[in-house]
Amino acid sequence: MSAIPVADDVLDADVAVLPLAEVAQEIGLSVNKVRQLLRDGQLLAVRRGGDLVVPADFLVGGQTVKGLTGLLTVLADAGFSRTEMLRWLYTSDETLPGSTPINALRTNHGTEVKRRAQAMAF
Repeated sequence: MSAIPVADDVLDADVAVLPLAEVAQEIGLSVNKVRQLLRDGQLLAVRRGGDLVVPADFLVGGQTVKGLTGLLTVLADAGFSRTEMLRWLYTSDETLPGSTPINALRTNHGTEVKRRAQAMAF
């Protein structure tokens, strides 16, 4: 996978982010385990102000959003870079419930989001 993108280049400033220590606390893992998730492509992070942070939208109820890991795998298999993945997850799409792929995932519409990601791969 490609290098960690800089948030200002990818995410709007109003997208809430969490430092890795908060992510670790939220999902009940060590910071090292969170870093391993990042290395394995099971979670995405960006640099904001020099710090490595994860979009808060990626977490819900003490865990990562259902379907996020599988979706990231589909996007990686389709050749998306981490920057492209983040941009796609936050791109407005009025035909999706929740208006963006990440919001659709958060509202239990993961099957539709994954289907669209798979369609982009062909």
